[in-house]
Amino acid sequence: MNVIVSNKYQSLLATLDIDIIKSINGEFEVEDLVSQFTNFYFNKMILDITAIRNYQDVATIQNLSLSMDVSNIIILLDDSEIVNSPRYLSALVSMGIYNFTRNIDSIKFLIDNPNIYKDVAQYHQLNSVTNPEVTTTASSTDYNKLGLRVIGIKNVTEHAGSTTLTYLMKKHLEKKYKCIAVEVDEHDFIYFNDKTLKTTSSLDLPAFIATNSDTEVILVDLNDRGSISSCTEVIYLIEPGLIKLNKLIRKDKRTFEKLKDKKIVLNRSVLNDKDIKDFEYESKSKVFFNIPYLDDKLDQHKILNNFLISLGFVRFEESGEDSKNSKLFNIFKS
Repeated sequence: MNVIVSNKYQSLLATLDIDIIKSINGEFEVEDLVSQFTNFYFNKMILDITAIRNYQDVATIQNLSLSMDVSNIIILLDDSEIVNSPRYLSALVSMGIYNFTRNIDSIKFLIDNPNIYKDVAQYHQLNSVTNPEVTTTASSTDYNKLGLRVIGIKNVTEHAGSTTLTYLMKKHLEKKYKCIAVEVDEHDFIYFNDKTLKTTSSLDLPAFIATNSDTEVILVDLNDRGSISSCTEVIYLIEPGLIKLNKLIRKDKRTFEKLKDKKIVLNRSVLNDKDIKDFEYESKSKVFFNIPYLDDKLDQHKILNNFLISLGFVRFEESGEDSKNSKLFNIFKS
């Protein structure tokens, strides 16, 4: 049974599908938490960091680490600049706090699969005493120097198909390139029954990329929320259905302004060339590529080969490969 200590993220933590023996909400001194839980048996404590008074002072967290078994604590970080700074995260690792995340969906995973040091070593600045500004996390610029392409596939409209497209791109690319695919903070890849597909968390993505930097292409399924910071390039997926587009605009009227000069790809699209021109005119944007509904059971799609060529994967230019069944939609079956 688990314990939840919440404050700012109380409503989010309440959605967790886990066994709870005790839940408290508010802002607490470290001493209050220690006195309440020192002799209280629990499996894991899910701790909203904003529930700790003066949490932005890393010395406060150090007091917690000295008084409680931090291997049983999973910390949900907030989005403040201080807490997410390299120095703060490095300090957490130095204290032996390895289970921290900014994503609510990662908490359940960490309960069953707690991190060990190697999982968070990329945040540990061993030279922080002499040069506190140095970080051990590789940047997208570093990957470019290695000749590695880290391509993020991100949904702009809700559930625009990033997971399936990542899977199909990987199946095509691995025939001519050394390619791997990874999903971030989700576990949907398991439904493809492909053991070569990988899963990681947002916090662990930089380390995953660094570990696999000897490959040529890493496809990152960012889904709806994943951070693009570790990617050398990003494909922004829009499913151009009326309801989804209206939802998108109501959520943020400046969406297409923010997507200016980005690679906008229409996915699961039934638009023809004229429709695309109308879409571009109304949205004041430029469509990079238009992908129709694809049958994910097929190993090869000519349209996807053309898409990869447009992305600069030149080894497909001489390929005449196509699927044995050229139907893209395969809606009507005999």
